[in-house]
Amino acid sequence: MSLSKRALAEFIGTFWLVFGGCGSAVLASAFPGLGIGFAGVALAFGLTVLTMAFAIGHISGCHLNPAVSVGLVVSKRFSLSELPAYVIAQVLGGVAGSGVLYIIATGKAGFDLAGGFAANGYGAHSPGGYSLPACLTAEVVLTFMFLMIILGATDTRAPKGFAPIAIGLGLTLIHLIGIPVTNLSVNPARSTAPAVFVGGWALEQLWLFWVAPIAGAAIAGVVYSVFATEPEPLVREKMAESA
Repeated sequence: MSLSKRALAEFIGTFWLVFGGCGSAVLASAFPGLGIGFAGVALAFGLTVLTMAFAIGHISGCHLNPAVSVGLVVSKRFSLSELPAYVIAQVLGGVAGSGVLYIIATGKAGFDLAGGFAANGYGAHSPGGYSLPACLTAEVVLTFMFLMIILGATDTRAPKGFAPIAIGLGLTLIHLIGIPVTNLSVNPARSTAPAVFVGGWALEQLWLFWVAPIAGAAIAGVVYSVFATEPEPLVREKMAESA
């Protein structure tokens, strides 16, 4: 499959992640009497990844996230030379998803971007008022765990066919933990998309939602490569004999 076709798949997949996940937060989470709340938004993000993993996983690998692509490069599962094309496609797809969401959201009288438009933030712009160090820690750790799930579920030794389910549920779980802290990013493309429309504070704080997820993903790529490396067959035989 050509790189251009795989990048297009990443564009479409990231569009769906942002439109579906952020759309659930902007349009459905606070609907009077019927709002889906944090749990519903967390599930929506998980479902976007699960559905796209089945839809485009066989085409592009369904990264949908610059941090995931970086983690896969570090773990030697993805080519560094293809990283820029994936990241550009992911960011553009996310911004397109936010663009469509903006058109829909502004169709309601009284809509105001001051509500955040599902942008990520820390300090005064954290949903729970969490500090910069707390938000930085949460984003690094939760991205680390997300990449560990991805790397483990897609390992050739893992049960076949279940990776999308594990990854989708993993993303749901980390959203349940992280939404009150930062609105949860673990994905620079997802964070950039609404920040472009919110501007101001969202763009000023965007650096954290690039640095922390990429750092967490890179650490996971190193850690998984160290502890999950399978010994060569001869080494395994000798280990079994000495046991």
